[in-house]
Amino acid sequence: MGMCSRHPTRVPLLTKRHRQLRLQWAREHRDWTMDEWKRVAWWDESRFLIHHVDSRVRVRRLPGEQLLPSCTAGHTQAGDGGIMLWGTFSWAALEPVVVVEQTMKAANYLNIIADQLYPYMAFLFPTGIEIIHQDNAPCHKARIVLECFEEHTDELHLMSWRPNSPDINPMEHIWDVMERQLRAETPPCPNISTLRDHSLDIWYNLSPVMYQKLVASMRRRIAAVLKVKGGATCY
Repeated sequence: MGMCSRHPTRVPLLTKRHRQLRLQWAREHRDWTMDEWKRVAWWDESRFLIHHVDSRVRVRRLPGEQLLPSCTAGHTQAGDGGIMLWGTFSWAALEPVVVVEQTMKAANYLNIIADQLYPYMAFLFPTGIEIIHQDNAPCHKARIVLECFEEHTDELHLMSWRPNSPDINPMEHIWDVMERQLRAETPPCPNISTLRDHSLDIWYNLSPVMYQKLVASMRRRIAAVLKVKGGATCY
C-alpha cells in the first residue's frame, strides 16, 4: 500500500482549551497588516549544548556492526554543559544577543529587559508605543515582570500569548537555524568557550532577509491556525 514506518511528527501537546485559546488569538490578529507586524519585537531564550544526540537519527548496519564508528553516536556524562542565549529581533534589526550566565529567573530577566530591551526599543521605535512578544515561560510571567510592563504601558504594549504555541512564534525558527548550523560544524565545539563564540558568530551573521521573511510569515501562520481551528500547524 506504500505505507512506511516513520517516527511520529513532534507537535505541541494541545488540549481542547489550548486549541480554543489559539483560535481566539488567531481571530484577534487575522486582520493585522504587515505594517503592524513590523512594529512587533520578539524575544526568547534558548539553551545550546556542547554534545547533542538526535534520537531520531537512524543507521543501517549488519548484525555485529553495532560498535563500528559509523554506527555509534557518542555521548558524555551529564553536566558536560552548554550555554543559554537571550535574543530579540524585529523586522528592522537584531538585538545584540545576551549570554545568560545563570539560571534565568525573574530578577535576571528584569535586568536584561532594563539593560537590553528598553534601549533597543527606544532606538528602533522612538516615536510611539510598540508591541513586544514573549512566550509563557515562568520567568516571563512572574509578578514582578508583569508589574514592570504595566508601569511602562505608555512606552510598550505586551502582546497576549497562548500556551503551547511555538509554531506561531518566529523566534523559534531562529533558534532552529542556529542549532542546525552548530550541529553541522566539523569538528564540533569542544568546550563552552568555543560554543559561545560560535553561537555569537552565527547570531551576528543571520541574514536580514531571513528574519524579515519570518515576520512576513505571521499572516500565513495565523491563516494556518484558523484553517485547523486552533490545532497544530506545519510551522
